[in-house]
Amino acid sequence: MIPNIGMAVKIIVDQRPDIRVILTGSSSFELAGQVGEPLTGRKQTLTLYSLSHSELLSSYNKFELKEKLEDFLVYGSYPEVIQASTYKQKVDAITEISNSYLLKDILAFDRVKSSKVLLDLLKLLAFQVGSEVSLSEVGTKIGADYKTVQRYLDLLEKAFVVIRLGGFSRNLRNEVTNKAKYYFLDNGIRNSLIAQFNGISQRNDIGQLWENFIFIERLKHRTYQSIYANMYFWRTYQQQEIDLVEDRDGKLHGYEIKWSLYKTPKAPHQWAETYSNSSYAIVTPDNYQNFILS
Repeated sequence: MIPNIGMAVKIIVDQRPDIRVILTGSSSFELAGQVGEPLTGRKQTLTLYSLSHSELLSSYNKFELKEKLEDFLVYGSYPEVIQASTYKQKVDAITEISNSYLLKDILAFDRVKSSKVLLDLLKLLAFQVGSEVSLSEVGTKIGADYKTVQRYLDLLEKAFVVIRLGGFSRNLRNEVTNKAKYYFLDNGIRNSLIAQFNGISQRNDIGQLWENFIFIERLKHRTYQSIYANMYFWRTYQQQEIDLVEDRDGKLHGYEIKWSLYKTPKAPHQWAETYSNSSYAIVTPDNYQNFILS
């Protein structure tokens, strides 16, 4: 990192308005800290995710993307991974990204006192994708106090490793809101943490892989298409639930994310009764492209 980069860029921007400066780097903590205050009102922040399906349409058609769906679920969609042609190359690429690029920044950060606790936390989150996470229960399992777990989760979000999804409620007494779900920004990173690269026919976590994939691809789509919405999950103490709720344009949109369907579920009756101005849809491998591409 260049010393005082924020102030140096501020001078360039103020004195040479004809020059456009692009700042990028793997160390998001240092970059954000050094350019934030000096460039207030002078910058636009862009978040670059791993390749989205809409970006991949420039190289593949929709049928080809669907044919490669298993690869996206297992290895993720970083450019190095997509360009790799063999199983070993894909595993090596995503493992290198996980170990050298993402976790390196976090483990080197001075607020991380124990690399073991952080890695144990990541592995626990990997096994709990799509499930509600209790910080106190997590702390007990990894031997850390509540505040440490909370601080490490905050760091993981700022490093673009995981993203938090809170519970939705309009103050109904039976709605669960005191817990959150965590998704990984890339399926490959999640799988590398638990060293699981088996094909989907050999896995018992395909539902988790599918939910994580759809959640993140929808996030990319909304970000790049400037579709502004607040995101939540919804659950009641009676076990009625919806995987993803988007609060946008004055309306609630509920989405259930299912890898396979034995029957077509209807919207939970408490959801339909409580939120009359809402919609409900199911996202499956048969229709997911409409959800993340259009």
